[in-house]
Amino acid sequence: MEDKLLPVGVVAKLLGISIDTLRRWDSSGRLPSIRSGPRGHRYYRQSDINQYLQEIDTIAQNWTQTPFPLKPSEDMYCETRDIFQARLEIFESKLSRITPIETVSLITAIVGEIGNNSFDHNLGNWPDIPGIYFSYTIRNKEIVLADRGQGILKTLKRVRTELTNSSEAMRVAFTETVSGRYPEARGNGLKFVRSIIVQNPFSLYFQTGNAELYLKQGDNGLNIQEAKTSISGCLAKISFEEIV
Repeated sequence: MEDKLLPVGVVAKLLGISIDTLRRWDSSGRLPSIRSGPRGHRYYRQSDINQYLQEIDTIAQNWTQTPFPLKPSEDMYCETRDIFQARLEIFESKLSRITPIETVSLITAIVGEIGNNSFDHNLGNWPDIPGIYFSYTIRNKEIVLADRGQGILKTLKRVRTELTNSSEAMRVAFTETVSGRYPEARGNGLKFVRSIIVQNPFSLYFQTGNAELYLKQGDNGLNIQEAKTSISGCLAKISFEEIV
């Protein structure tokens, strides 16, 4: 089957980025275009876009695992909370154009909670690179966040010294109200995330350390497993369907 060619404007909407950003990616070789037509307009192969849409979680996973990290590309990196909040508002605005407002509100709340947790519980204590990776594909209804912070185990051990591994810490974080005091309230935020996920057509993959969680609508318990590889900090992938 012939590989369909997509114009710049269509691709920018699919990826949730500006046309200027897309042009920079083309110039840097990150996502090259091809020239077609008598005027040499830029187009993108459908297969290249499909591959890119599948890569955002792989990029995040690799970033949390590498022992020699670099800052992610500017369009996916929020070094400060202010940058994250600004990009979260842009995401909410883009999503609201094509998605019912109830879905938009809940998804934005989940993303905001997970992203702000990273800043709340690593403030002044980032092991190497501060801030978070934040990327999404509106077309695929997928959002990915990651940080290279201390992880849930080290955060919760401040008040739950008996915790010995990431699986135990994750279970506490998603089920128990740990403390109302800053900065140990991480568990409270993830309990809120869980309550939204299980009541709506959403799903969540979450990893911290060597523990991973799969959570979807209707789940009564927590499906926590040992991950094949350990990561620095936390990684979250959110998928959703529209609420009807």
